[in-house]
Amino acid sequence: MMSAILKIKRIYAAPGAEDGYRVLVDRLWPRGMTKVDAQLDQWGKSLAPSSDLRKGWNHDPERFAEFARFYRRELDQNPHVDEFLEVLDAQQTVTLLYAAKDEKVNHAVVLRDYLLDQVD
Repeated sequence: MMSAILKIKRIYAAPGAEDGYRVLVDRLWPRGMTKVDAQLDQWGKSLAPSSDLRKGWNHDPERFAEFARFYRRELDQNPHVDEFLEVLDAQQTVTLLYAAKDEKVNHAVVLRDYLLDQVD
């Protein structure tokens, strides 16, 4: 049973103590971000959508529901999800970091909801 509070945040926003354990969930390193500035605890690129899925979606808000469906299927098949759930279990607060500009239409939203569904 996950006890962590799970948040999402743009990687370009200033890190804060309230972030807790910081995990970048993008497959590609964010443009212009240094490793020092990122202040990551983990780079969870294995949790990100596949390159084909990401490129096919192209962050089109009208296709977000379809993208989310396919991404959730990928997560169902991803062995790294169970490993990450163990990480979540060991933390009080976890912040999933992403580089997308849209704060409501991005893969981190889908990932957060998916992870929360796994522990209900």
